[in-house]
Amino acid sequence: MPDESPLAALQNAAEAVRHQLRLNTYDAAAVQRLDEFIEVQRPIIKDDEREGVIKALGCFLGQCMVQTYGATWAQNPQGVTGVGISDAHFFNPFYRVGEQLAKGPAQSVAAFFASVPERMASLPARKTWI
Repeated sequence: MPDESPLAALQNAAEAVRHQLRLNTYDAAAVQRLDEFIEVQRPIIKDDEREGVIKALGCFLGQCMVQTYGATWAQNPQGVTGVGISDAHFFNPFYRVGEQLAKGPAQSVAAFFASVPERMASLPARKTWI
């Protein structure tokens, strides 16, 4: 059996989380449920499980962005996997999940998800440094 493609691996991980959370879709309501799940799990996730949890939940958050905002899975020039929108915006869902796990509701994935349309309306700032 051939190795699973990187895109299929991301989608399969997202699908596994969707089933675990008993959700039917990848939308804002699903991200709200993810946010709540993260808050419940934060105090009990062991250090050796943290990376795997971030990867799985990040795949789910990213797939919600793909389905809701027309994003695509991509890699930035530094090789970081995330989602791109309109060839102008790049978001790292794994970072967002990790931030909420580390810092709590102040870094809510649901609040981030809700802010995406506003972020898409503005052009990304051009870097003036090398």
